[in-house]
Amino acid sequence: MEKKHTLTKQDRMNVSIRSWFLQGSWNYERMQNGGWAFSMIPALKKLYPEGEEAKKALERHLEFFNTHPYVAPPILGVTLALEEERANGAEIDDAAIQGVKIGMMGPLAGIGDPVFWFTVRPILGALGASMALSGSILGPALFFFAWNIIRIAFCWYTQELGYKQGANIAKDLTGLQTITKLASILGMFVMGVLIQRWVNINFVTQVSNIQQPDGGFIVFPSGNVTGAELKDILGSYSAGLPMSDHVAKTLQENLNQLVPGLAALLLTFFCMWLLKKKVSPIAIIFGLFAFGILGHLIGMF
Repeated sequence: MEKKHTLTKQDRMNVSIRSWFLQGSWNYERMQNGGWAFSMIPALKKLYPEGEEAKKALERHLEFFNTHPYVAPPILGVTLALEEERANGAEIDDAAIQGVKIGMMGPLAGIGDPVFWFTVRPILGALGASMALSGSILGPALFFFAWNIIRIAFCWYTQELGYKQGANIAKDLTGLQTITKLASILGMFVMGVLIQRWVNINFVTQVSNIQQPDGGFIVFPSGNVTGAELKDILGSYSAGLPMSDHVAKTLQENLNQLVPGLAALLLTFFCMWLLKKKVSPIAIIFGLFAFGILGHLIGMF
């Protein structure tokens, strides 16, 4: 059957750009339906030049819709293909179009969080924050541009994939589970490597005060210091000799000798355990604030 109405690449690009604002009119009744309908308007105008048909098409796309905003584009692509077929005479009713949307938005919603919120965004944020901490303006710039390039490219190419595959794309969703698992593993690995850099704990509690033997510490001469004496002092200091006959050891120094970053790692595992027990992240944050302030007041940190 020869098609009378065809969506051009520019039409599909207009839909993709509008999909960036999918959650702009989010509501408690039908969630993202307003943003979805707003995204479909350029295509519906092209496919249904008669105003009445376009109104009916827009009305059916105001039904309930909700998924992760960055995985909505492949659903948009499939819907565009179905609307195009329907506009050219195919027997596709409203229930079929809505059924495809509902059938895809659930499985894809579970992919968006681990891929984007738990993997891509934390990795880029960690890289940008690391550069920013060293004083480089490239840190925030890297995060901003890299994140938006990845986001825009993903939305466009997955929408095109959905459009080209049409209703058959639902058959390819099983392979996305493997991608989700691998992405989650990669994200957790990167976050684990960065724990020591991000989490800083310093126990200042003194656990020992060791008397140094004669010759085991730097003795400053009385009176003026000659150049040769100064050279000996600096050499002894560089060699690691203490400047006092008593050396105090803190709990943090002992932990660093055992495993550097051990306290930060244990605190991270504890927070993960609390999250697993369904403790609110807000409660954990305020609990850490309270623990840090109390620890500082009693001289622990």
